[in-house]
Amino acid sequence: MADTLAPRAVIGVMTPAMNTVVQPEMDLLRPSGVTNQMQRFRLGGDQVSDDLPQEAAKLMDCNPRAIAVGLTTDAGPGGPDKLAARCGEVSKHIGVPVLGASQAGYAGLRALGAARIGIVTPFNAEVDAVVKANTERAGFHVVAIKGTQAPSLPAICETPLDDIRAVFQQVAASDCDVILQVGTALPVVALIAELENTHGKPIVACNAAVYWQTLRAAGITDPIPGFGRLLEAH
Repeated sequence: MADTLAPRAVIGVMTPAMNTVVQPEMDLLRPSGVTNQMQRFRLGGDQVSDDLPQEAAKLMDCNPRAIAVGLTTDAGPGGPDKLAARCGEVSKHIGVPVLGASQAGYAGLRALGAARIGIVTPFNAEVDAVVKANTERAGFHVVAIKGTQAPSLPAICETPLDDIRAVFQQVAASDCDVILQVGTALPVVALIAELENTHGKPIVACNAAVYWQTLRAAGITDPIPGFGRLLEAH
């Protein structure tokens, strides 16, 4: 029998333990007939997270169709590839698709036909250089990048929305054709439509991208209006 509150699908959502942004943002995006079921994990170790496999195994008790991992690893050298490998290992172990936010962002850029990329991050210039290198390694041409310069990981969740708007304005002033946002603790999803209308450029926000990719992996193809071109048209 189908889940009463989720007759179409249960979606698993995993987030770093300190992140208070992933859960509410993905709940904003939830289609009718779908529920999101949460599990938290801790960062660290040589493989992104030592406890990700066991926490994903616990999440399988509620029978999710696919799992979104609300984490980007763009701030470390080779980080997106490490996260993709870790998600692949976990997926093989538990038997459902497991999608990470870094590769989902790249998938969103490709879906939009992006060529010249602007990037918004929660980081400082030194870390932004690593993000830029990772993005270019994935095959994109980065023409602008700017961070909100949060002083710590927990502080990213506390970034004022006007500070986020200001950084998007700086990046949008470049000749980029799409803006990628990384850092799943930076609250951007509720601003996507506003920012696209203001700047006239599509925005691939990492939490929206990984939820979009996870829904599609679960066979849910509904357009999701009100959160930008990626979710409405792809």
